[in-house]
Amino acid sequence: MAADFSLPASAIFAAFSASLLLTAVLGPWVGRLIDRKGGRGVLAASNLAFASGLLLLFAAPAGWVSVLFLGWGMLGLGMALGLYDSAFATVAGLYGREARGAITGITVMAGFASTIGWPLTAWLETSFGWRGACLAWAVLHLGLALPLHLLLIPPAPPPVPGPASAEDPEGAAGWGQLALLALALTGTGFNIAAMAAHLPGVLARAGVAPEAALVAASLVGPMQVLSRVLDASLLRRVPPLVSARLATAAHPLAAAALGLGSGGALAPAAFAVIHGAGNGMLTIVRGTLPLALFGAQGYGARQGILLAPMRLLQALAPLAFGLALERVGLGALWLYAGVGLISLLALMALRRPG
Repeated sequence: MAADFSLPASAIFAAFSASLLLTAVLGPWVGRLIDRKGGRGVLAASNLAFASGLLLLFAAPAGWVSVLFLGWGMLGLGMALGLYDSAFATVAGLYGREARGAITGITVMAGFASTIGWPLTAWLETSFGWRGACLAWAVLHLGLALPLHLLLIPPAPPPVPGPASAEDPEGAAGWGQLALLALALTGTGFNIAAMAAHLPGVLARAGVAPEAALVAASLVGPMQVLSRVLDASLLRRVPPLVSARLATAAHPLAAAALGLGSGGALAPAAFAVIHGAGNGMLTIVRGTLPLALFGAQGYGARQGILLAPMRLLQALAPLAFGLALERVGLGALWLYAGVGLISLLALMALRRPG
């Protein structure tokens, strides 16, 4: 893509980061919209936004950088309308406090997204070029995902007035609880985004051979899915706050496993397994813990407010952690572990709902 537009690769990643920032800014508005109207139309609109962005990238004339960035902007709108948090808000509106099972089911299925998406995209790009890959994904959004959203999601029931809302959470847990939860989610989101970009590099700094580092990194995805399956089965009666604390503790534990076992054959695999398992559960508690603490009323808007700082920091995490890795090498694990500990302390300070 960069070559076609005579741009450095960093410019393409800048467009991607800008789309993530747009997602963060639009999050509260999308949440309020789902609270008022339900998620069926919003999720369907996400497919139109994704398809529009992909078609703009497919058709953008070489040299028309403005069209390129407009396409990425439409993808940012699609992410705001159609990723996990919109799906969580949709099922919260449909099932109220009983939405935990649906949220877990969504994350279990979507855990295979990268397992399918990366190889399929690589094959499309090799066979038809990056423009052909964008066109193929646009067709999938319009021909598969859009009909599924319209046919399978029922209309939301009318909103029931209640004492708690995103603007006034005092009836559930208070603004202090809201701030602690936002801090915890922001910290874990930073760590997830940082390792998504730099896990092989971290393992290489620990002296792991490139082939072994890739094998270890490949364990993250399966562990995410496995931990979600466990949450849906053996751990389904564990309170979300307890699950959140266990999942957040995985980050400093993973850092300890790699740091203390640096040079050992099992250390990189242990890091990937613990980190991946924590990530899988964290995706679930991102949806279930606010539901347990604050209730279903105003869930969508509250999620937008809670997750806006997380999304902003996630957009900066690859750069920030990459600079730390360049400056201090494996010492960057202290940043990863420290952020995890701060998130864990914030969760320990949260009160369990009655």
